[in-house]
Amino acid sequence: MGVEEEFLLVDEEGAPRAVAAAVLQHASAQDGDDDPDRPGGALEKEFAEEQVETSTHPCTDLGDLLEQVRAGRWQADASARHAGARVAALATSPRTADPTVVLNRRAQDIAAVFAQTARDQLTSGCHVHVEVADDDEGVRVVDHLRRWNPVLLALSANSPFWHDEDSGYASFRSQIWGRWPTAGPTAPFGDAATYRETVDGLVASGTILDAGMVYFDARLSVRYPTVEVRVGDVCLDPADAVLLGALVRALAETALGPDTDLGPQPRTEALRVATWRAARSGLDGDLVSPLDGRPVPAGEAVAALVRHVTPALAAAGDLAWVHEHLAALLARGNGASQQRRWRHEGLGTADLVRRAVERTHA
Repeated sequence: MGVEEEFLLVDEEGAPRAVAAAVLQHASAQDGDDDPDRPGGALEKEFAEEQVETSTHPCTDLGDLLEQVRAGRWQADASARHAGARVAALATSPRTADPTVVLNRRAQDIAAVFAQTARDQLTSGCHVHVEVADDDEGVRVVDHLRRWNPVLLALSANSPFWHDEDSGYASFRSQIWGRWPTAGPTAPFGDAATYRETVDGLVASGTILDAGMVYFDARLSVRYPTVEVRVGDVCLDPADAVLLGALVRALAETALGPDTDLGPQPRTEALRVATWRAARSGLDGDLVSPLDGRPVPAGEAVAALVRHVTPALAAAGDLAWVHEHLAALLARGNGASQQRRWRHEGLGTADLVRRAVERTHA
């Protein structure tokens, strides 16, 4: 498994800074020891000049993954400092910003085609990759994840503020992101052939530029032999990103178990409602139950997910770690809860962003 994280580049007043090119240049000059044939590890550009993306190498151990997540954040921040900025794990900017699209032909084409949707995309996500043997195995994992993705979103929610206002959502990033024509939950595919036909049809429609713009909540990676789960906000705390990784891997292992019956699949309309509910209230209200579609307290939905994957977590040696870190997350709240708590304590926007920078590197 591996984790990709997108971050905001901010100045001392908490405003986004369009300095990604300088940050990446500095990072490239420092990066002389990494294996170029090993996936992950490098700092990369994002859609806007106010963002950068880190990625871990593939790994199997949660401790190793946490070390890599922390190292990626530290290295990104070190290069950002050379450009007069800091790295903040905020899924939306609390300050009003006018994003600057990177000087890249594909990004410029996307900006031209998608207009305001593209102009609003100063959003940062957390993407978890889990290895699969082939596309058919991957599609089984994608289909299995459908009912559980809203719970993953609620755990990661970290974007309550938008344009200097409280949006009322725990994850407003998911609302902005959902404007892309391919974003969100999907119907079950059943097999790799159906998945490929669906993607080919979306590209053939002329609406999206290429298969890289297939932004499903969970998809087959276009670069690696993995399932890529894209539903989450970037997490404020590094351990929360690792928790997502552990849960996604356990869901994948559960999906591929010989005794797993996917059973009747929920309708996509129901999943859209469950995803909206998770974005709205995060962990601070009811979620839609992944099991029967009824409202339940968020803690019950999370507990149902953990029960579902407990055998896989135990087999991987991850169960105790997940219980410990999940208890810590539920006690302090996700990123959205923490940001709102800081606001209620009286922090202004600049101080709130500075506090977020500190938590990013906790």
